[in-house]
Formats: sequence, C-alpha cells, structure tokens
Amino acid sequence: MENNGKWALVTGGTSGIGKELAKLLANDQYNLILVARNEDELSQTASELQGSGIQVQTIAKDLSDMEQAKALCREVSVPVEILVNDAGQGVYGLFTENELERELGIIHLNICATVILTKHFAKEMASRGAGKILNLGSVAGKLPGPWQAVYHATKAFVLSFTTAVREEMKDSGVTFTALMPGVTDTDFFNKAGMNDSKAVQDKSSMADPADVAKDGYEALLAGEDRVISGVKNKIQVTASTIMPDSSVAHQLYEQQKPV
Repeated sequence: MENNGKWALVTGGTSGIGKELAKLLANDQYNLILVARNEDELSQTASELQGSGIQVQTIAKDLSDMEQAKALCREVSVPVEILVNDAGQGVYGLFTENELERELGIIHLNICATVILTKHFAKEMASRGAGKILNLGSVAGKLPGPWQAVYHATKAFVLSFTTAVREEMKDSGVTFTALMPGVTDTDFFNKAGMNDSKAVQDKSSMADPADVAKDGYEALLAGEDRVISGVKNKIQVTASTIMPDSSVAHQLYEQQKPV
C-alpha cells in the first residue's frame, strides 16, 4: 500500500486500545503522531509501526498537566486529519479515601486535555472543511460508578461533550465519535489499583483491546456518533436506562467492590 500522506494523532498510543487504534491507522497508511508520557515506550511503539511504511513522530507529554497539553497543540506542525483522544486514567477506591491530587489529575487528563486538544484540532479541521475526532468514552459514562466515582463522572462528561460539539459542528465537515468500551484487557486496572475489584477478577470476561479498537475505528470512519463495544455492554447500558440511577449505582457498587 502507498502512504496516503495524511496524519493522525493518537494520545495514549503506546498501549491498550490506543495502540490498537494506532495499528489500524498505520495499516491504512496514515502517518502517526503518538503522544504518551514514557519516551522509551514511544520509541518502541514507533519502531513497531514504522515497518508499515509510514512516518511516525513521537511527542512525550504528561497530558494531566494542562500546560503540556497546550504545548502539544503548539508543537504539532502538520495538518491532523484524525484525532484520537485515548489517554485516560482512573483510580479505584472510596471517594472519601482516595487522594485528592490523584483524582484532580484524572479530571485534568480525562476531561481538560480532551477539551484542549479537541478545541485546537477541531478548529483547524473546520478551516479545511474535513476531519474526524474519536474520543474515548466508556460504558462507565452511562453508569454511576461507586469505587470509581470520579472516573465514571469524567466519562459522562466525555460523552455529553462529544455529542454536543458534534451537533454544533454538523455542517463543518468534521465528525465526532465516542467509543464506549466496557471492561477491557489493558493495563488500565493495574494502574488504577483495581486488581482486587470483583469486576476484573474474571479475565476471561474482559474484551480484547484489538476488538474494541476495531469497533471504534469502523465507527470513526463511518462518522457515527457513538459505538458501544460488545453485546454485553450494550445490554448493560440499555438496562440502565430503565432502572433508577440509585439502583444502577447499587448494582455497580456490588460489582466493583473488593473481593
């Protein structure tokens, strides 16, 4: 295949769903800008993907730092055709017991960095009359989540934000898609300190990040507004819409409590 000359930017592109999305973009001959905190992981991922005959730029940034998120926008010097806001974190535990600064960092990363990057690149895309943005939401965004109260709330923001901006820019040539995975076999739960949770004890029930990425990528290319990855997750979200939020919260409390 011949390089199509177009560029895609992927945050959190060195592992999990983000890396799988980067692979799909590389297979379609998009040049890549990969953004993550760890320079060694960025270099390793770039080496893997450059074998596809594409260009790969790496930028090491901690996007929970708002100044670094803004600096990223200034440093990108090529027109970005596709933006993937994948970088995100959670923390496990009771809200009153979790460290405040850790939770504020999650809000900065999951919400503020998404807003900063989306605003910058959506304006550039609109000026060209074309572009696609994929924001990593979660089924968590539709479900109040005890033991991960802040994370679930950040994903509710991502879903609402993506849907609203999509409507505002429906005539701009820019599409916005929210990908909503459920429990997926990535390092997210380890980083969140969630390995004792009942919800992640059964590894066999976890989704494959490659399958989730494929669902999101196909929805992105089709310009769909959102996609829930996995039949089980679709059922859970549908059921939650006919249950009182208090009942959903209790159900999640039981599902996510420590074993």
